[in-house]
Amino acid sequence: MAATDLRHTSTSAEEDSAPVLAKLSMLDRFLPVWIIAAMVLGIVLGRAIPSLAGHLDAVQVGSVSLPIAIGLLLMMYPVLAKVRYDRLDRVAGDRRMLATSLVLNWLIGPALMFALAWIFLPDLPAYRTGLIIVGLARCIAMVLIWNDLACGDRQAAAVLVAINAVFQILAFGVLGWFYLQVLPGWLGLDTVEAGFSIGTIVVSVLVFLGIPLVAGFLTRTFGERAKGTDWYEQRFLPKIGPVALYGLLFTIVVLFALQGHTITTQPWSVVRIALPLLGYFALMFGVSFAWGHRMGLGYAKTATVAFTAAGNNFELAIAVCIGVFGATSGQALAGVVGPLIEVPVLVALVYVALAIRRRIAPATNTSATAQEVA
Repeated sequence: MAATDLRHTSTSAEEDSAPVLAKLSMLDRFLPVWIIAAMVLGIVLGRAIPSLAGHLDAVQVGSVSLPIAIGLLLMMYPVLAKVRYDRLDRVAGDRRMLATSLVLNWLIGPALMFALAWIFLPDLPAYRTGLIIVGLARCIAMVLIWNDLACGDRQAAAVLVAINAVFQILAFGVLGWFYLQVLPGWLGLDTVEAGFSIGTIVVSVLVFLGIPLVAGFLTRTFGERAKGTDWYEQRFLPKIGPVALYGLLFTIVVLFALQGHTITTQPWSVVRIALPLLGYFALMFGVSFAWGHRMGLGYAKTATVAFTAAGNNFELAIAVCIGVFGATSGQALAGVVGPLIEVPVLVALVYVALAIRRRIAPATNTSATAQEVA
């Protein structure tokens, strides 16, 4: 088994029921430690070298930070290279899963973040606005990593991420107008004037999803055609697997190097912003997981739906906040605190999901895994 591939390849029910964490490599088992170390390293670098953030942020393609884009591409490519694209039609035919994901992502998620932002930050309009924007940016990037680590359904994740990408282009601006101007007006609350560039959204989707998706599809297509499925699954994928986690750690270092000064000089602001985010991630994951389980989606698809609903596209949220309100704005700070809270929380939720898997689906793990690696 590849060092960073958390899926079980054994067909033995007895082996599959063994503790999941005992089967992980040292890199995987101590992933939270490496992530925390990467966050600390990024903050230290940002503080020790004040000009570093400016140099990193100055290298952009459109509104996308090039170092972050490189890290995300390295992180997402191996995951998307593992997807069995010939099976996507089966996943797309699961209307219950698709409908559940759409409702969670585009109705419940933004509404929940709106409510939490107003409950926790009624006196801080800039931070509140930034959080609402974070809630509108549905995850199309890191969710693939969390889903893979939690042994979710890769094919389902690819479909749901693609759907989120399309909806993001079509609905982000409309939802921003609704939650920042229309709904607050109806409720007698303060409104916010904000213009969202469709170009910013399109560039974000194309860079963070389009490039690794095309690369993954072409790699599997030509790799299997040239060498066969066995070679591709058993020899090629294990070699590129660790790149995903290295890309994740690099991305975290860059993100926190960019905002290390802001985070360390405004600790109370970070705490105020973190509270509604913690509530959001816990509620979205819990509700989504319970909903999927109740509908009988099975562990793998339920985990995928839950992580897709709980995660957010903080890259897009940060880009929009900076583009509309400025790099030093409270809105931008709220966007930056997003990954500060999301990364460790969702890593913890990976372990929660794996624990749930051992309790609710010990007998089905084997058959599901056998189908995935067949």
